[in-house]
Amino acid sequence: MGKPHSNLYEMTNYSNIREIISDGIKKYPNHIAFTVKQKDGKEVKYRDITYKEFGEDINSLGAGFIKLGLKNKKIAIIGPNSYEWALSYITILYGVGIAVPLDKGLPDKEIEDSIIRSGADVIIFDEKYKETIKSIKDKKSANLKEYICMQNIDDSNFNTISNIKKIGDEDLKRGNKEFFDLEIDNEKANVIIFTSGTTSLSKAVMLSQKNIASDVNSMNAAEKLLDTDVNLFMLPFHHTFGSTAIILMLNNGVKNVFCDGLRHIQENMKEYKVSVFVCVPLLLEAMHKRIVAEIKKQGKEKTVESAKKISRALLKIGIDIRKKLFKDILVNFGGHMRFIVSGAAAIDKKVAEDFNAWGILTIQGYGLTETSPVLCAENAKFIRYGSVGVPLNDMQVEIDNPDENGIGELIAKGPNVMLGYYNNEEATKASLINGWYHTGDLGYKDKDGYIFITGRRKNVIVLKNGKNVFPEEIEVLINNLPYVAESMVFGYPKDDDYVVSAKIVYDENYVKKSLNNMPEEELREKIWSDLKEINQTVPKYKHIKKFIITKEPMIKTTTAKIKRFEELDLIVKQKLLD
Repeated sequence: MGKPHSNLYEMTNYSNIREIISDGIKKYPNHIAFTVKQKDGKEVKYRDITYKEFGEDINSLGAGFIKLGLKNKKIAIIGPNSYEWALSYITILYGVGIAVPLDKGLPDKEIEDSIIRSGADVIIFDEKYKETIKSIKDKKSANLKEYICMQNIDDSNFNTISNIKKIGDEDLKRGNKEFFDLEIDNEKANVIIFTSGTTSLSKAVMLSQKNIASDVNSMNAAEKLLDTDVNLFMLPFHHTFGSTAIILMLNNGVKNVFCDGLRHIQENMKEYKVSVFVCVPLLLEAMHKRIVAEIKKQGKEKTVESAKKISRALLKIGIDIRKKLFKDILVNFGGHMRFIVSGAAAIDKKVAEDFNAWGILTIQGYGLTETSPVLCAENAKFIRYGSVGVPLNDMQVEIDNPDENGIGELIAKGPNVMLGYYNNEEATKASLINGWYHTGDLGYKDKDGYIFITGRRKNVIVLKNGKNVFPEEIEVLINNLPYVAESMVFGYPKDDDYVVSAKIVYDENYVKKSLNNMPEEELREKIWSDLKEINQTVPKYKHIKKFIITKEPMIKTTTAKIKRFEELDLIVKQKLLD
């Protein structure tokens, strides 16, 4: 097979996002770009939006933005995945201003703080956030000049996407070409996107058009998307992978549909005849479990294993009959699935192997917000289970300061690496050293150049669903409790995932004096009650589910820092949370 590489297909070297999307519109004007489901009571309708119509919407909205004086403004966007979200994001990146995607799962206070920290001038929001945005407007805590709802709402406080498109249409009819003449500086920050964490601890990553365009170019060289594909959007658009996927799909003439929610994924796959899917491993593993359980229930384990052996033998001589052999399995994915990309966390080898054996090309990728995001990926020709593939075109990934086992920190260099962290020069200097971005992830390269991730250099807990939990942000909240001397939040291993847990050292003197020497069992109940209140202030995936209490201080360094790995090792070895 030769040395593994990511240059399998011809690609165009686009310089910015406008070039990428405009080329897709030019090549596939009559293809359907989006299908939007519309519900009116029990009646369900589908609205198809062609690439040509999408281009017209971009022009109308963009001209409207310019007419409203939004040129060069920071424009925040918040809401679930929708056509209006995608339209707003792409239009901003056509040269209007700087896009600031916000996590739709943040508590109200963090939404407000993120708007303030980013210096956003405008907020585009889904109507579900109407009360949150109205509260921010009334408090005048942010520097917002324009409030735009994605849907048509009867509220004089807010403008709407629909109204702005009408304004733009009228301006275009008068011959105003300012939107079409906008200049894009490919090297400047055009997207500011927050990493996971609380507002005080998260970092705002600055990405340029060149950063994102180069990543799309490299993905086009590594993976084959077809203009007949149907893509189901599942990853949130406020994630870099979710928003970059919009751009990648629209460059390739793909039809895009929206997921109705986790419970409806398989139903949506059948409904829309989905062929392409980008997701986190947890979802694939859950689907795999259900399929395997059904195979066992029907007593077909031997039949399926025999079919896999026959299939492998035929593939070696160029005959592929997997779609026929595993028809009954593939119906679980709607019957049209051909390509799945799994990212954010490691996928179970057995799951990836089975999906590929059944006839669905399933690859693993790796990246970070700071790298726009994809750094490495497997592809149709080069798959090594357990790895994250090889570096994409134009990207260098090396192992810094490897130990005796070849394990060290992954560092990356390339046109996709961020400009830096917004208003955080110290963090920028710490992570960007001599042009190399230090990922904080540990891993190694095998003899063929495949990259394997072995863990996190820092403390972040990476859950199986792809969410990142930063212990420090939860510890700040726990340490605010008056009877807590110190705390440590960690991921307690359970199966192949982690349970967000805490070790809490209570102040014995405080308990004696202020809590009337409360017995430890009662104190435990009080702590659990307080932890539940803390859980209500953070997104659900950050909720503490298990905890240990003690009056004994934790193991520390000479500079009084908790030795997290030693503490966790003791907890696991002693099975304190089992």
